[in-house]
Amino acid sequence: MTGFFLAFLAVILTGIGARDQATVAMLSARLGRRPTLLAVALLAGALTAAIAAWLALAVIPLMNGPSRLFLAGLALGLGGIELLLLAPSRRRPSEPTLSLGAAAIVILAHQATDAARFLIFAIAVASAAPIPAGIGGAAGAGAVLTAGWLLPHLFAHPRLRMIRAGIGAGLIGLGALTCLNALG
Repeated sequence: MTGFFLAFLAVILTGIGARDQATVAMLSARLGRRPTLLAVALLAGALTAAIAAWLALAVIPLMNGPSRLFLAGLALGLGGIELLLLAPSRRRPSEPTLSLGAAAIVILAHQATDAARFLIFAIAVASAAPIPAGIGGAAGAGAVLTAGWLLPHLFAHPRLRMIRAGIGAGLIGLGALTCLNALG
């Protein structure tokens, strides 16, 4: 259960103001709160969390404790770098598509390399519990995406960028400490 709660909280923390949430919020603000948009976003969040957990499940048997911890530290650091470098776009499309397929592709592309999925992977590998971490990550993604869908105006605030940068720096530091702990 620790993997579930850690992944749930990690995804919520790193998902606030993330590119996928910003996309859902922007589409919700422009097109109205379409339940099908939320359903597509939730499905994408569950799918990417499951992929991160599946990758961890494939890696865990190949590694011992210290090497798993080192890999988790690297994933934490990569998540921190993503938070520092990749920010949601502030520009709004002049004519957003009404296609749910296009929205799904964009959301999946944002989630494929976002900090939340790196953290799901890191927690799954470090705890050797990929299934609870994947379920917790999917639940956290659902909460973050639903918040963006329900309250789109809250996630356009410029201070979110500074908060995300601070969290990113913290993750890089935590990843470095985790790697050092695995080596020593």
